[in-house]
Amino acid sequence: MALRHKTRKRLSLLILVVGLPLYIVLVGGIMGLVYDRFGQPPLLIELLIYIVLGVVAFFPLKPVFLGTSREDTDDPADGAGSD
Repeated sequence: MALRHKTRKRLSLLILVVGLPLYIVLVGGIMGLVYDRFGQPPLLIELLIYIVLGVVAFFPLKPVFLGTSREDTDDPADGAGSD
């Protein structure tokens, strides 16, 4: 299913405004559970956990964000008078 340019832009904005803060709270909760259960892990292990959680969450969303800063390729009038 290919999303239109305008839909991708709106969806990416929604993900950044709503999804990113929710994800930050979720990761904070996960790390809180790790601290409670195992104590604070060594710095490199903690960094690895954050990197893995970041890739797991946002790598699948890459197609939504690709091309959102470019001009609208779906608009045949080259964006004249429409938004």
